[in-house]
Amino acid sequence: MIRKTRTASQLQDEVSRRIQRLPDIVEEGVKIRVPRPQLQQPDASGCNWDMKHFGNLAGHERSVAAIVAAVRKEFSLSTDTKDLNSLFGDGTPGEK
Repeated sequence: MIRKTRTASQLQDEVSRRIQRLPDIVEEGVKIRVPRPQLQQPDASGCNWDMKHFGNLAGHERSVAAIVAAVRKEFSLSTDTKDLNSLFGDGTPGEK
């Protein structure tokens, strides 16, 4: 399966969205802090990122790990430097 490429913010948002839709999370009203994905050398599956150190995770480790695993199968972390530049407004048309 070919992975789609996403920025760190997009991956963080996707994982957060999926976590916040879990029935147990919704029922308990828990807000889990999702860290930014960290770039790594591609592992055996070919994934080039991982997430560690979630906040307020107690009791939901398995569910969150399953979501991260699913998102890692679908997406790669963008290594394109223009994504970084856009955070600071560099190279954006019309800026002075």
